[in-house]
Amino acid sequence: MSQQKQGARRPSLSSSSTGTLGAAVAVVALVLGFIILNDVRGDGGAATGPVGTADPNATLAPGATIDPAAPTTVPTFSINAFKIQVTNASGVGLSGLDLTTKLQDQGYVVQPATNLAPGAAKRTKTGVFYLAGCEAASQNVAAVLGGKVEVAAMPSPIPTETGSVGEACILILLGTDLAYKPLAGVVGAGSGAAATTTVAPAAG
Repeated sequence: MSQQKQGARRPSLSSSSTGTLGAAVAVVALVLGFIILNDVRGDGGAATGPVGTADPNATLAPGATIDPAAPTTVPTFSINAFKIQVTNASGVGLSGLDLTTKLQDQGYVVQPATNLAPGAAKRTKTGVFYLAGCEAASQNVAAVLGGKVEVAAMPSPIPTETGSVGEACILILLGTDLAYKPLAGVVGAGSGAAATTTVAPAAG
């Protein structure tokens, strides 16, 4: 009669060993998850915009430079962004109207011409006067007139027959030097087109 040989019994783990092993696996998984998360968010966080869209709040990284060949947006100067008041200070009849028309032909916004205030002195030299914020406009207008004009802040009181310049921020006190003269600073253009000017330093 053959006897069956009993196989060796495997030792079983105690319940306390099984619990310790489970806890160790959980800790390892937690550590690995933390490391992977740090690698993904190594730049301090996930991107905050669509892929391919530059973050408008982004700043240059230390040592980074801006490519000088990259296109930049430069604000353009518009001759339609301000108004001009021509006042005849020359004593030459209708010369203020003549200059007003010439400037309008170049695309400038010019109010109807006026005369000097009663008692104000006539001028031999034309002057371009500006209110605060229209400094660049005054230089542009002076250049169109040829550059050999006085450029200064708006006088007070304003020497027009109304005592004001209305909605204008530039006042031209037309002198005898430019009465019925062409716009010396205009190189070309007209009929409402923006003036192309040769910029010359304005006389004081």
